[in-house]
Amino acid sequence: MGLYNLPEFNFKEINPGKYRKAVILAFSKLFARTKRKIFSKTINRAVWLGILLFISLIAFGFSTGAFSLNYIENQIKSLVQKAEQPLLDVNKPAEDVSENVYKSDISYEQAIIDAVKSASPSVVSIVISKNVPVYEQQWVDPFGGSNPFGELSPFNFQIPQQVQNGTQYKEVGAGSGFIVSADGLVLTNKHVVSDSQADYAVFTNDGKKYSAKVLALDPVQDLAVIKIDPAIQSGASSDDGANSVQAFPAIKLGDSTGIQIGQGAIAIGNALGQFSNTVSVGIVSGLQRTISASDQAGGGSETLQGIIQTDAAINAGNSGGPLLNLKGEVIGINTAMAQGAESIGFAIPINTAKRDINQVAKTNKIVYPFLGVRYISVDSAVKEKYHLAVDYGALVLKGSNGEPAVTSGSAAEKAGIKSKDVILELNGEKITADSKMSDVITKYNPGDKVTLKILRDGKEINVDAVLGER
Repeated sequence: MGLYNLPEFNFKEINPGKYRKAVILAFSKLFARTKRKIFSKTINRAVWLGILLFISLIAFGFSTGAFSLNYIENQIKSLVQKAEQPLLDVNKPAEDVSENVYKSDISYEQAIIDAVKSASPSVVSIVISKNVPVYEQQWVDPFGGSNPFGELSPFNFQIPQQVQNGTQYKEVGAGSGFIVSADGLVLTNKHVVSDSQADYAVFTNDGKKYSAKVLALDPVQDLAVIKIDPAIQSGASSDDGANSVQAFPAIKLGDSTGIQIGQGAIAIGNALGQFSNTVSVGIVSGLQRTISASDQAGGGSETLQGIIQTDAAINAGNSGGPLLNLKGEVIGINTAMAQGAESIGFAIPINTAKRDINQVAKTNKIVYPFLGVRYISVDSAVKEKYHLAVDYGALVLKGSNGEPAVTSGSAAEKAGIKSKDVILELNGEKITADSKMSDVITKYNPGDKVTLKILRDGKEINVDAVLGER
C-alpha cells in the first residue's frame, strides 16, 4: 500500500484529555524497560542521560498540554502536503526569448500597448503662431516738452516707458487634436484654436508639418473642427508628392453612452506643448460632472455639463487630445484639469462631438437648435419657492440682471411662451433634472417643428414651435 493509499485517520475522534494518563503510563513503562536495557548493556552515561532527558520532555509536554494529538495531526498533514507537491520539470524547454520586441504576458498591460499603438498615428500636435508686439524701454518726457518750471529750468524730467517697436512672428501656444476623417478633419478644443488672428500648424506623429484652417467653432461646447492642408509646410518638394491627394489615418470613435466608472482610460496629447504624443493611464473616476472651465489666465470661463472625470494625467498642452478606452477607441476629448489638485482631469464625451463632426463634414459649420427661453430646472426646492404645482419641468424666468425671459424674435416668442410658464414636455419627452431641456432640444435640428406641453396658471396647454438656429 503506497503513501497516498493509506486510510484516513480521524484525529478529531480522539479525546486528548481521556488518553493523557494512558500516554503518561505508557511512557513510564517504556522508560523503565529502556533503563533496564541501558544498564544491562552498560551504555555510556552521556547517551543514557540524553535519552532520559528526551523521554522526560515528552512526558512533561503531554502532562502540561504543550504537546497534543492535534499537534501531531498537523505535523503529519504538513508532511503529506509537501510529499504531494509536484517536482520541478527539469526537462521543460526554456521559453524562446529571441524576440527583441517586448510583449507583455499581462492582458491589461498589453491592451494599453495595443491601444496606444493603434491611436497614436491619428493624434496630432497643434502649434499656434502669430505676430506679437515687441516692446522696448524708452525714456520720455511726461510733460510732452512743456517743462512746468519754465523753458530756462535746469531740470529735465524723463521717465521710462514700454514703447512698441514693431512686431515679431512667434509661437504663442500649443495644444492637441486627433484626425477623424481620411481627408484631414481634426477634432480639438475650441479654446485651442479660438484666436482668429493666429495661424495654426499641425504636426503628425511621423514628424510632418502641415498648415491647418479652422472650419467651425462649437457655440455651446468647448469643441472645434479644423482641416489639414495636404500641402506639407516644410521639408516637402514636388517630388515628395505633397500636391497629391493624401489619406490621413482616422482614429476609431467609440460610444460614450456605455462608459462605466472604474474602467481603464488612456490620455494622449502634446503635454506642456513640448512632449508630443505623451501617454498617461488611469481610470474613469466620475461621470456627468458639471464644471466651470477657463483658460490659464482666468479668462473665457464657460460651464460644461455631462463631463467625464478621469485620473489619467491631463497637462497643459493635452487639451483637444483623445481619451481612449482599452480598445483604442475615443470615448472623450481631453478638455480641462483641476487646478490645485492631483489627478483630476475632465473630458467631453465623444458622442457630444459626433454631431459636430457630421455637421462640418456636410456643411462646414456647427449649428444648434434654438428655442429662445431663459429658464431654471424645477425640483422640490424650486417648486416650494415659486409655489408651483409640479416638481419637474423648466420654469421660464428673467435673468438675475433683468435679462428677458423670452428672446425677442425667437421661436419661443413666436409660439407665445411667456415668463413664469413651466415647460413640462417637449415632443412627449418629460423635462426633469436628469433630462434637462437643453439636452432634449439638442436631439433636434434647426427648422424642426416641436410640440411643447406648458403649465400656465394651473392649466396645461400645448403649443407648437419651429426651432431656430444659433
